[in-house]
Amino acid sequence: MPRPPKPRAVRHDPAVVYFKPAGVPMRVLEEVALGLDELEAIRLADVEGLSHEEIGKMMNVSRATAGRILAEARRKTALALVYGLAIRVEGGTIETIETIDVEDRDRK
Repeated sequence: MPRPPKPRAVRHDPAVVYFKPAGVPMRVLEEVALGLDELEAIRLADVEGLSHEEIGKMMNVSRATAGRILAEARRKTALALVYGLAIRVEGGTIETIETIDVEDRDRK
């Protein structure tokens, strides 16, 4: 029996959790689910510019696990872009970590 997944630390609460191609009615759209941990990995790698090792430390997982999470997140995002799928951000085995929001920090 496999070991249950370790909760991944997530520091970002997305304001928007659904993205869809413009001009395509919702009723005909297929969608891909992107976990909150996958969104966090993309944010840390592609927005913050962190390495897999740094991402692993931030998310409380190994470097290898961080790399796998990021690879899966990028694969799902690419599928949505290439095939015109909607992206729904939801769930995952996560632990929310409180931090100061960047917008709040910049206002102070």
